[in-house]
Amino acid sequence: MISGSEFKKKLRAGQLLLGTMIAMFRNPKWVSSISNLKFDFVVIDSEHAPRDRVEISDLVSALKNTNTVPIVRVPGVSSHQVTQAIDLGAVGVIIPYCETVEQVKSVVGAAKWNPLKGKALNDVMDENNFPSLETKKYLENENKDVICIIGIESVFGVENLPSILEIQGIDAIFVGPNDLSISMGIPRDFSNPKYDQMLDKIHSLCKAKSIPLIVHHQTVELQKKWIQKGIRFVLYSTDEKALNNAMRNDFNILRDVGGLKDDENLIQDIQVKI
Repeated sequence: MISGSEFKKKLRAGQLLLGTMIAMFRNPKWVSSISNLKFDFVVIDSEHAPRDRVEISDLVSALKNTNTVPIVRVPGVSSHQVTQAIDLGAVGVIIPYCETVEQVKSVVGAAKWNPLKGKALNDVMDENNFPSLETKKYLENENKDVICIIGIESVFGVENLPSILEIQGIDAIFVGPNDLSISMGIPRDFSNPKYDQMLDKIHSLCKAKSIPLIVHHQTVELQKKWIQKGIRFVLYSTDEKALNNAMRNDFNILRDVGGLKDDENLIQDIQVKI
């Protein structure tokens, strides 16, 4: 597996990096199938998926035996959950639905300066004041491979994004289109010009700070559109959706050959939480 430092170099260089999200698979034996797909990274979801620490640790350990970087989406904006994911072996973390500078300082500090906590960590984040130069060098080396990705998924989060992007240690910004569009009052309306304008604004702010943007779109057409607009950090679909779509398409062919019509009430495109 490539290191977090190597992955971040690829990100900064604008290399196209492709990955998916594990929302359903639990057994680490699935990793051998995933690795054959040559993903650059996989996001292990623990925000919407009911996972325990053992499951996350097993999946991370299995992925580390491949060339696929394991990133964990933690359940919420919690410094403890960030350090917990890193302790379980995650190379990267996505912290969902961040909205304020204070929240982002807390989770970035947890990712980049682990195991500093409390006042000592606040002094580092607010004043760049370390207990000693030796402590700074030690923590930089210990956490050099950690990839810290901040979720901006609401109108309020976007309003605060210029200030958030001033915080040192953010490796990428993550957008969940479902949450963002709901916050905008246009649920799942990804063809709405207002959605395009909002994502263009986020992309422009990130580009000005040379911070990559990752958007979890669920269709190839949407991903193509935003790759063409310059997004190179691409999180596409989920294991659950991919399995559903592949099985549905194959069995629809068999139904058609057998003279049956697709029953849309039985076979529907799965709606995932993103």
